[in-house]
Amino acid sequence: MSTAPPSDIWPYEPVRVGLVGAGPWARAMHARMLAAGPETALSAVWARRPEAAAEVAGPYGAPVAASFEELLGRCEAVAFAVPPAVQAALAPRVAAAGRALLLEKPLGADLDAANAVAEAVAHHGVISQLVLTKRYHPATRAFLAEAATREVTGARSCYLHGAFLGGEFATSWRLEHGALLDLGPHLLDLLDSAVAPIVSVRATGDPRRWTELTCEHENGAVSQASLSGAVRLPRARTRVELFGPGEELVYDTADIDHEECWPVLRREFATAVRTGKGTGIDAAHGLHLQKLLDQAART
Repeated sequence: MSTAPPSDIWPYEPVRVGLVGAGPWARAMHARMLAAGPETALSAVWARRPEAAAEVAGPYGAPVAASFEELLGRCEAVAFAVPPAVQAALAPRVAAAGRALLLEKPLGADLDAANAVAEAVAHHGVISQLVLTKRYHPATRAFLAEAATREVTGARSCYLHGAFLGGEFATSWRLEHGALLDLGPHLLDLLDSAVAPIVSVRATGDPRRWTELTCEHENGAVSQASLSGAVRLPRARTRVELFGPGEELVYDTADIDHEECWPVLRREFATAVRTGKGTGIDAAHGLHLQKLLDQAART
């Protein structure tokens, strides 16, 4: 549920957010979302390559930080748009500096790294929030609200696209780890929220081509999840079908506009920072998802 103030007028000072990363996702989403305000202001951008950081910061008049330490000095919160291993290495330093964190999924490249991030956030008592994109769309929230009223016996789901086949999002970490680590958090989060908490998960297939997950939920329901980033489709396909004694309930992203997610995400993160009350879509939840990913990877 949203923690944002009911009024459309932002009642606080904008949260000064520093951005780590200058890749395609930093350009396409993070920088323009944070700069759009009024809840946040893009206070600085830092990346390993200063020229790339300048390309991201330039359109919004944001400064380029010469170092990670300088970035921390220019902000009160840090957003990450970097590979999981880089995020996991830097996030504990952000928490130790007392800054809030807007984290990408997965928390880290492996469970130990994710655990270190979650422990640092908890130890230093800072606000954290995960960019689980679909969770911030009104259609997703309507689906989850309706799912909470249903008795679910089983579920089928998929998250499929062809981004790994080529293009700017066919990045090295995605090609190395495949769909399980990249797409898995989104689908596991939806199933965990719509059906019941997942208690065990098994995987078959190759995460670089096609992975099939079987999840057992604490209410006894069983769900299936198909994941691939290497299939040719006209557009990404995310679908969840819930079955039980009543009529089926279907969630499909084919007709939703993802641009509707960003204002909700921005406001809820900024509200959490200003009020000190998190949304629950945080590092602890990210660690829960990473434990499921690790369990799947070991089967």
